[in-house]
Amino acid sequence: MQEKLLTTEQVARYLGVDKFTIYRLVTRKKILAFRVGNQWRFKKTLVDAWLMKNSNVNGASKKIG
Repeated sequence: MQEKLLTTEQVARYLGVDKFTIYRLVTRKKILAFRVGNQWRFKKTLVDAWLMKNSNVNGASKKIG
């Protein structure tokens, strides 16, 4: 079974942010992505892992971006 790939717009909607925030995170290498042609693609499992790493679970708060 292949892993689900998300577009920039889908990741932005999933995280509740603007797509330009996602572009900024990619260019700053804060979130993992890869290019397919001229578009960015994201593995959902990596987005979820990034979200957990950057969440404030267990009292750890980190600044995103």
